[in-house]
Amino acid sequence: MGKSGKKDKDSGKESKAKSTKKKLKAKVESLEARIEGPKGPLVSPLAPDFPELPAIDGVRFATAKAGVKYKDRTDVMLAEIAAGASVAGVFTRSATRSGAVLDCQAKLKSRDATGGWAILVNSGNANAFTGAAGTESVDAVCKGVSQALGLPASRVLTASTGVIGQPLPHDRIVGVLGDMAARLDPTGMAGAAEAIMTTDTFPKGAVRTVEIDGTEVKIAGIAKGSGMIAPDMATMLAYVFTDAKVGERALQSMLKDLTARTFNAVTVDSDTSTSDTLILAATGKADHAEITSARTASGRVFKAALHEVLHDLALQLVMDGEGATKLVEVRVTGATNATDARRVASAIANSPLVKTAIAGEDPNWGRVVMAVGKSGAKAERDRLTIRFGDITVAEGGQIARTYTEEAGASYMKRDRITLSVDLGLGDATDTMWTCDLTYRYIEINADYRS
Repeated sequence: MGKSGKKDKDSGKESKAKSTKKKLKAKVESLEARIEGPKGPLVSPLAPDFPELPAIDGVRFATAKAGVKYKDRTDVMLAEIAAGASVAGVFTRSATRSGAVLDCQAKLKSRDATGGWAILVNSGNANAFTGAAGTESVDAVCKGVSQALGLPASRVLTASTGVIGQPLPHDRIVGVLGDMAARLDPTGMAGAAEAIMTTDTFPKGAVRTVEIDGTEVKIAGIAKGSGMIAPDMATMLAYVFTDAKVGERALQSMLKDLTARTFNAVTVDSDTSTSDTLILAATGKADHAEITSARTASGRVFKAALHEVLHDLALQLVMDGEGATKLVEVRVTGATNATDARRVASAIANSPLVKTAIAGEDPNWGRVVMAVGKSGAKAERDRLTIRFGDITVAEGGQIARTYTEEAGASYMKRDRITLSVDLGLGDATDTMWTCDLTYRYIEINADYRS
């Protein structure tokens, strides 16, 4: 080939490279536009409307700008729970959990005092991996709340969320507690939802109302979480309140069971936090017979409504996954056992290759096959069926005869995607929820401490 031919070939390669780069740039800009919007702070395009949260008889809230990390930003919330309430909790299983988590676990286990409870949460600093100083900060905050509300310090539950490894300036929190105590308000739950946000782009709330023994019962909750979201407690903070009358053993049992199907079934990035905390308080102010088991008629009604609240909050964490533009439901059926069903669902939901393909609206079903194969679950190629929504993509060990790339690409343009995998081996099922993985996730986490 002469020089002219070589130049033409090189020119063609350069032109193709420029075209590819141009397409990638356009796709990134399109994704960023969906996240950023024309004005103001970034808000997830999946953000739901914030609900009107009712006052829960027996609970009061206050918030403050303590300057834990940021100036002029609400970063502390206080909740006072009346005497006689039942309280349950579920926490992270991280081996490096924070001092606040360890303190809450110990207090809920011993319950060495009577009376009401208080919850104090700060954002901006996780007070995790801070050694003895972290324990001292927890003690100082608990003592401050105790003095401000007239409660035993052993009835004060705290949580901190934000950057790991930095000492908590607890004096700033203690300094605002007196004013917060004076402003406690039963209608302040919405403000509390905003106070606990870190990289969240929207506050998260959920509410359900049911009837038990002819009495209206309210359940309302708030949560925070956007990144570092994975099963093993979903990497978040969540606080749920109800005026229902529920025994503590029944409350704890229901919460533990429902966590497995809600907060432990969502993932954004497979990373488990040091600070996961889920607290459920039932004040007992509603006029109905005490619920002592989820197996009773009233117990089933209450648990079903509680499930809806927890599920709603858990999905909002995924909708606010850092940089998320799509909510993804992963359904696994036909597994030989529940463990294998979860392994497959988790492998798909946590796969960066699957998640980036979804972000790029690429129906790359081969990445789902890859995830199934690496999961460690029992699987047989020729029994596997993969669907995108109602579209059968692959079956019998190969691409489905009826499948077209155009149909797959069209489906991937939706903002809610369902990936279904039937292993064809048994009756076990599992469902997890995740989101796509975009450039914005990298940007948020690369700049998190700056």
